[in-house]
Amino acid sequence: MQYPEMLAKIAKGDGFIAALDQSGGSTPKALKGYGIEEGTWSSDEEMFGLIHQMRSRIITSPCFGSGKVLGAILFERTMDGQVQGKPTPRALIDQHIIPFIKIDKGLEEEANGVQLMKPMPELDALLTRAKGLGVFGTKERSVINAANPDGIAAVVKQQFEVAEAVLAHGMVPIIEPEVNIKSADRAQSDTILKDEILRALDAVSAPVMLKLSIPTEPGLFQPLVDHPKVLRVVALSGGFSREEACRELARNPGMIASFSRALLSDLRAGQSDEEFDRTLGTAIDEIYEASVA
Repeated sequence: MQYPEMLAKIAKGDGFIAALDQSGGSTPKALKGYGIEEGTWSSDEEMFGLIHQMRSRIITSPCFGSGKVLGAILFERTMDGQVQGKPTPRALIDQHIIPFIKIDKGLEEEANGVQLMKPMPELDALLTRAKGLGVFGTKERSVINAANPDGIAAVVKQQFEVAEAVLAHGMVPIIEPEVNIKSADRAQSDTILKDEILRALDAVSAPVMLKLSIPTEPGLFQPLVDHPKVLRVVALSGGFSREEACRELARNPGMIASFSRALLSDLRAGQSDEEFDRTLGTAIDEIYEASVA
């Protein structure tokens, strides 16, 4: 796949984007969910080796390349690793799955009801390396915990500043200002965020993607889905179970999934290959159906 084909597939293709980008802080939790308890490894290298084995198993499962997964978001170490002797992005591209890379370095402490992204001093070098490996786009996450207009405006401003740096490298950014689904004023945050993004889209230099929490009010983000500067709006599962996330997503036509926990929650290291493939296939089918509903 060349860039124009990837662009067309992301903009119009049926399917969803798999989030395989758990980073250092969330890796032990991801491994525990996979049935590998903390203490099984004695160093960070061993821990990252175990999570790479899990991701390799997912990527090489026959159902993963069945055509229902449009793209996959990778952690930096996963991008730099190999799957069946190929660089991970190439292993995805060979299955017609579009690779993205998580570029944020975690979150700042909360202020004004939000958590901004930490500084990314090596962003230019990472983007250059990722582009050289065939990576199509990026993903960068902030968190909104309260409906504070100043805080949400700061989140959107920072996200679009990073997006412009990504666009300058000829890559497509996925802007992810996650609204905490457990916050008391979640619905109000959704509305403030939508309005701030619409203002920012007027000034952005090229089309972007958005990764958003599923809104409390179905259809609220339709103006973003329809906006000419938005390639695609994808939804995070945000703590919902797969059943809940799929049900809520299906109420928002035009949004597609970009799930992590909801995709991987039933996979276990001790499963036979047949059981693993069947379990992953069931999750992929359910998420695909919700994405095209």
